[in-house]
Amino acid sequence: MYYTNYYRKDTGLVADIERAINGEYSAISCYEQLAGMAPHEEERNRILEIRQDEIGHFQTFSQIYTSLTGMQPVPHITEECPSEYAAGLHFAFKDEQETVDFYLDVADKAADPYIKERFKRASADEQNHAVWFLYFITSRHSPR
Repeated sequence: MYYTNYYRKDTGLVADIERAINGEYSAISCYEQLAGMAPHEEERNRILEIRQDEIGHFQTFSQIYTSLTGMQPVPHITEECPSEYAAGLHFAFKDEQETVDFYLDVADKAADPYIKERFKRASADEQNHAVWFLYFITSRHSPR
């Protein structure tokens, strides 16, 4: 994929992609911790599946970043994961919901169809993840 100098100079888009990369990097780390604390195998496996989606987003966004800047991203954990499972579920739910809107905003701002589509797809994945975390939150007080 080749981008013209126009895309390379769009620092707002690059900053948004860098923010997305850091968010995915943070989620990958957090969800590994959450999976380790999950009380049921079903939850653990689902959280690990969600983590795999986040790894895919991270890789896609990193490739886009490299195409735009000519440099590899240097990801950072921007939010620490709570050390208690219930707090971690709430944190993950809220973060996924906020990320849905952020990714849709990035998709709306992006002129390139590939970038637009990748962020729309990631937004849909994030919404699905939020639903799963909400399910885990609400089902903690009911029998399975």
